[in-house]
Amino acid sequence: MSEVFRSSDEFDEQAHQLYNQGRYDEALDVLKEGLSLYPTSVELYVGLGYAYIAREEYAWAREAFTQALFLEPDHEDALAGLGETLLRIGNVTGARQAFDRVLELGLEEDHDLMLQIGRALFREGQLAHAHRFFELAAGTGPECEEAAACMGYVSHRLGRDGSAIFWLRRALAIDATFAEPRIYLANMLYDRGETAAALIHFERTDPEEHFDELGLFRTIELKKTFFRLADDDSSLEPWYQRVSELMFEPDPIDELLAEIEAIQSDGTVRDPTQLELFGTMLTELQQMQRRPGQRPDLHQVATLAGGTIKGTWEEILLQLKAADRTGSAQSVTEFMEGQALRGKHETGISIPCTTPEAFIKGAAEAGVLRIVH
Repeated sequence: MSEVFRSSDEFDEQAHQLYNQGRYDEALDVLKEGLSLYPTSVELYVGLGYAYIAREEYAWAREAFTQALFLEPDHEDALAGLGETLLRIGNVTGARQAFDRVLELGLEEDHDLMLQIGRALFREGQLAHAHRFFELAAGTGPECEEAAACMGYVSHRLGRDGSAIFWLRRALAIDATFAEPRIYLANMLYDRGETAAALIHFERTDPEEHFDELGLFRTIELKKTFFRLADDDSSLEPWYQRVSELMFEPDPIDELLAEIEAIQSDGTVRDPTQLELFGTMLTELQQMQRRPGQRPDLHQVATLAGGTIKGTWEEILLQLKAADRTGSAQSVTEFMEGQALRGKHETGISIPCTTPEAFIKGAAEAGVLRIVH
């Protein structure tokens, strides 16, 4: 069949394949060819916009998304793409309007779209708004490790360490092989002075899973300290090798760009020791509305396994105990002490066992569970 008779969907599919391979110039050529034959194809204009974003040609990207929205004003991918483009050029208000329109259209259950918008906001430092979309993604995809990890990253950047630890551990509960949140969690624990717990997580990663020297240097340091290894111990060689692979003499232009990127939206310079999202990529946690007549002492917590428990602090503790495989044979005090010891081992954070309320609140601070209400 002649190329002329290819459908717009076929052009779009070919461009997607090239885009996913990082062949952006070729993707653009295919999209432009398709548009010459199908000038009213919204999908081809949307693809064109994302290809221009990949090439950092934001004026052209904005034009492509604008044309797509002229043809179909409420096209969700075009709205998301326009919002991301506007963020890149500093039009935060316009970007938020585009993203809010996506929600007005009732698309908050589109898991992938919520993640995409959240990442775009996160990259540009719009943390509270990123939290909003990541939380929607985590709600519609409770078994999505990526959404849980993103909730951990943004919660940490917002200064909510207990929530961050919970979400990072939740991501690992879904997929124990997911290296990025494990490395992030290890670095968080290290920064909090919980070096033994940090080493536990660093040890569960491989050198090639690190794309930042920080975690590698810390792993080497902790291994030498806790295992009393010499600098030239053979077990450290893979870690040194990975450091060598990542380190290089910086280009003057790269250094200049790094200085520019370190400037935050308020004009201050980001602390260079601040933990960042390694190679990646919320408002306040959603509060439950009290229903008339609701008991004032009723609470709700979310567990790492993805379940929720309601009741008084005492009732929640008893339900946690009943759900634990070894808890039924223990007293309440023994259960709290055992869980506190386990939490201390994994996070380095001490959990009080004086009362059910203190225990549950301490467990939330350690990221063992999350208090929803």
